[in-house]
Amino acid sequence: MLKLLDKPFIDGLLVFEPRHFEDERGYFFENFHLKRYAELGLNENLVQDNVSFSKANVIRGLHYQIPPFGQGKLVSVLKGKVLDVAVDIRKNSPTFGQHFSIELSEKNHFLFWIPQGFAHGFSVLSEDCIFMYKCSNFYDKSSERGIKFNDFELNIDWKLNDQNCIISEKDQELPNWKDIVDFF
Repeated sequence: MLKLLDKPFIDGLLVFEPRHFEDERGYFFENFHLKRYAELGLNENLVQDNVSFSKANVIRGLHYQIPPFGQGKLVSVLKGKVLDVAVDIRKNSPTFGQHFSIELSEKNHFLFWIPQGFAHGFSVLSEDCIFMYKCSNFYDKSSERGIKFNDFELNIDWKLNDQNCIISEKDQELPNWKDIVDFF
């Protein structure tokens, strides 16, 4: 049975723990079940699955899409371990500009719901990682936006040594928090 963990301090974020079954062969768990998630408060039409593979010390993010292509994301780790981060970019939210982070791994099987109105990113804390995103809207390149991962004002601890981080050129060129204009 699926279980909702204590809600994060930022309204809208949800963390789920699926029941898993383990024996000498390995394990089994139900990663997604529309009715069970709806019963626990996730009533989204998830329309696209994405999977990424990343090496140790990679930071991806902080990414989001602006309306009308804003995306909610149900994220999980299929292999490895990450620190997953959501930044509240909803202008009228009492937690605007604050972030929440949680460790997701193949061992804890947690699934993290990040609704529209949040920038999202993660850092890889294991040798490598296979990361899955279930999205509530389709990807649209023209709506893609982001915030620099190491923005001073956001002050996110990615749990990595900055000198060893692997960050795409695109992510290194993202604007700082103070320069963002496309908030929700």
